[in-house]
Amino acid sequence: MMNNLFNNFKQKSPKQRFLFVLGLFMILAYLIIAGIFIIWKAMPVTVPYSNRLAFGIVLIVYAFFRFYRFNSSYKDE
Repeated sequence: MMNNLFNNFKQKSPKQRFLFVLGLFMILAYLIIAGIFIIWKAMPVTVPYSNRLAFGIVLIVYAFFRFYRFNSSYKDE
């Protein structure tokens, strides 16, 4: 699966490569932000921890959804 993505990466135009890297970066960014919301308990935001935990879980689910869409769009090509 990942090997196929990187083989396609080599065959793309510079614009398509940029969008590929940007897509991967955004998935990683959502996961990092979710981790920050879940792990950092003394966050300087006045939001209860249970709400931050729920928001972090939603971000993780959204990151997996984006990865699924990202992966399926590159399988078609």
